[in-house]
Amino acid sequence: MDGNSTVRVGVLGYGNVGAAVVALIGENGDTIAARTGLRLEVARVAVRDLSKARTGFSGFTDDAASVVTDPDVDLVVEVIGGIDPAKSLVLAALEAGKPVVTANKELMAAYGAELFDAAAKAGVDLLFEAAVAGAIPLIRPLRESLAGDRITRVLGIVNGTTNFILTRMTESGQTFAEALAEAQSLGYAERDPTADVEGHDAAAKASIIASLAFGVRVVASDVYREGITGVSADDIRMAGRLGYVVKLLAVIDAVNGEVAVRVHPTMVPAAHPLASVREAFNAVFVEGAAAGELMFYGRGAGGRPTASAALGDVIDAAANLRQGTSAGVPGLASARIRPMDEVRSQYYLSLDVADLPGVLEQVAAAFARHLVSIVQVLQVGMGQEARLVLVTHTAYERDMQATVAELRDLDHVDRVGTLLRVIGGEQ
Repeated sequence: MDGNSTVRVGVLGYGNVGAAVVALIGENGDTIAARTGLRLEVARVAVRDLSKARTGFSGFTDDAASVVTDPDVDLVVEVIGGIDPAKSLVLAALEAGKPVVTANKELMAAYGAELFDAAAKAGVDLLFEAAVAGAIPLIRPLRESLAGDRITRVLGIVNGTTNFILTRMTESGQTFAEALAEAQSLGYAERDPTADVEGHDAAAKASIIASLAFGVRVVASDVYREGITGVSADDIRMAGRLGYVVKLLAVIDAVNGEVAVRVHPTMVPAAHPLASVREAFNAVFVEGAAAGELMFYGRGAGGRPTASAALGDVIDAAANLRQGTSAGVPGLASARIRPMDEVRSQYYLSLDVADLPGVLEQVAAAFARHLVSIVQVLQVGMGQEARLVLVTHTAYERDMQATVAELRDLDHVDRVGTLLRVIGGEQ
């Protein structure tokens, strides 16, 4: 790097986030220089299709590898997404001694440990604030501010699409299909929403958060995952009657030296701060032994919010590069990932049963046989049937699943409805 404090940036990808990164560097360059003494300059930008009309910049190329190897590029921003070719490009940049800033949650969730090792070997930064929760500053606090604390639990709404859908179902009484259609019409959901509504996106983010919060190697495949497609409008209404709001949560716990990581629809007490997070916003609730309860809240997606987080990383990486140092990478230990069967939680379950004497006793006996204690029961008449809504005390997942299996075999149980976990139980 030259001696005038100019840091030349190569950007891989020019979609919503990549274009916003380039724009923000241009818009805020003077302010950044005044505050930091660094002049950021976009040197090269890799795009998929050079034939698309673009103005105001002459450094576009469709050869992403040439951006990484260009000696005039000091620092690389990867916003291509996915695994290939992003992984090979990031590794090549790190091996060339160039800091990398990435917004790629899929890459970090699957190969974070390998990339950390490459960055440590090269002695340069690998920063990824934009990979989780958009503009919310979460990674840096976990990595730096809370490094001296013992984090015990992290709860997060980390997917804006599903939070928008559940907000509409809660506040407007929409069905899942209606709320999804509105989310798609507003650009909050993709044409194929599977990654969001089935929890894949949230699971990738949960694995990254777990790795940093607890210093262990966690990949997306370690995360227990359920989406929101099975949540009905009736479940939403009944949760409200019971004093809860349904959210898709990433739940990460430290349990006796092990880590439990899960993503699923969750009943959140209406008084909990996460219950009031609406629309496409994200929030992450961190519980630390010394710091207590902290919540990070903001826009979790979108080109400019995500680019804002990436630009913060670019400034940090550029400053470290100028000083000949790096922020360091987290040391990740191996730890047992606690299987979902061994996780303890409270549960909500709805049942449609024959409205006959003795049926409730049969249901309660099935719970008791599997050591699951019922704390609350509501019964709603439906002609010749009744709907039972039950909330349990804290129980093991394996015991609750065994209870559900037995209930399905009872003669007078016509339908076993949605099983939802309830936060607040002891671990």
